[in-house]
Amino acid sequence: MLGDLRIKEFTKDEARMLNPLQLAMIGDGVFEVFIRNYILTTNTALSANKIHVKTIGYVKAKSQSYIIHELESSLNEDEYMIYKRGRNAKSPTVPKNADVRDYRMATGFEALVGYLYLIGEKERLEFIFNKSVELIK
Repeated sequence: MLGDLRIKEFTKDEARMLNPLQLAMIGDGVFEVFIRNYILTTNTALSANKIHVKTIGYVKAKSQSYIIHELESSLNEDEYMIYKRGRNAKSPTVPKNADVRDYRMATGFEALVGYLYLIGEKERLEFIFNKSVELIK
């Protein structure tokens, strides 16, 4: 049995204490699920493979780098700090199909998404997700 399945909401202080790559790992998953859901709900006739292919257009490092570049001026001080921590984190992996600058900015974007998700900032996540879709269309 799975037992008591609840999503733990972190305080801002608890979330700030997490490694930025941990935040980015969560943010990567949250953003991908949002994008897959968005693509599916806007065209239910697409096959799973076509949804996957369209999703890649949104979640690749170059797209995420562009999104955060466009959103940077609308981030508050706390959000900008989290983004910078993620962007400056030393990742053990080197991108194969991405420019290092794009990859780092994308990691910062994912860290921000992970942070907002973990602290339960649904309105800010919705804002970022909606802007992401507008920017990448």
